[in-house]
Order: sequence, then structure tokens, then C-alpha cells
Amino acid sequence: MPSAVIITGPGFQDHDVIYTYYRLLEEGWNVDVATKGGQDVIGKYGIPLPMDKTAKPLVSFDYLDAAAYDAVILTGGHEAPDRVRQDAHVLDFVRAMDTAHKVVAGLCHGPWIMVSAGVLKGRKACAYIGLRDDVINAGADVVDSDVIVDGHIITCSYYGYVGRFMQAVFATVASQDRIAA
Repeated sequence: MPSAVIITGPGFQDHDVIYTYYRLLEEGWNVDVATKGGQDVIGKYGIPLPMDKTAKPLVSFDYLDAAAYDAVILTGGHEAPDRVRQDAHVLDFVRAMDTAHKVVAGLCHGPWIMVSAGVLKGRKACAYIGLRDDVINAGADVVDSDVIVDGHIITCSYYGYVGRFMQAVFATVASQDRIAA
């Protein structure tokens, strides 16, 4: 069973986390949600994490291990990614996922974390207008698109395209599994 972690923090974009979380579960994936210290957080529009009584406890950034996951989902909401990208454990984890050629996927403002981790240099990416300059300055070739897949790096420019984003995540992990087999 594939495994993913959604990394977020206070003020997350509720749409991003809700959709990606339940789509991963729907596809039969093992899903963790990670926050600083494994602390409960509230989204921009009031959604709590953990989301429901069936959800596993939140994982602390301190315990993230690239060997445990096939994909990392970096969700948006400008507040959460800006806080998350200041955490050294998260940046080390994202770099380790990149080094292992595992899926690193950023949605809306999520690529801010990718910028700070230094994994976009030389990559093709798309970007939400509010961080386009940051993604360019990080060395990415930014193109106007909904979703871009460059190897194991996936970017999505806006949460309205989250359906295509998740299709790209599933397809990219499946193609990596076929290559590994």
C-alpha cells in the first residue's frame, strides 16, 4: 500500500488538506498528517486537524522519515507554508525525499516549502501568482499551467486544480512503482 504524508500548519488552506487527505484514503493509501510537534491546528476556514474521530494522531515534523513514504504533499494557504518552511526538520525531509527520487508535490503556496528546501533549481514548475517570483528566483523554469510534473517533482498553481494535481501524484507514484519492479 502506498504511503503519503501531508505537511501543514496553522492557517492551512482547508480545501487543500481535506481534498488531498480523503483522495489518498479513497485510493487505499496510508496517510499521515504532520504538524510542528504533532500539535492540533486549525485551517484558514476553521477545519481542525485531526479532521475526524477516525483520523490517526498527527505526526511531529521531528519524526518525518523519507524511508516511510512514497510521496509528500505540501499544501497551501499562505500562512501555513510560510511557517512550515522555517522548520529545519521539514526542509531536511523534503530534501531527502527529493534525493530518493520520491514524489515531492506542492499545491498552491505549498511550493514555498520546496523553494526553501532547494529542490526546484533546474526544474520545470508552475506557481501561484503570489509566489511565482520566489519559484523563479529558486531556479525553476516557471510556465503558465495548472499542474506540472517534472520527474518526481509536481507543482500545482491553484487549489481549484487539486483534482488534476492528485491524478498527477497517483500516476507519478504508479510509474515509479513500475520502474522499480
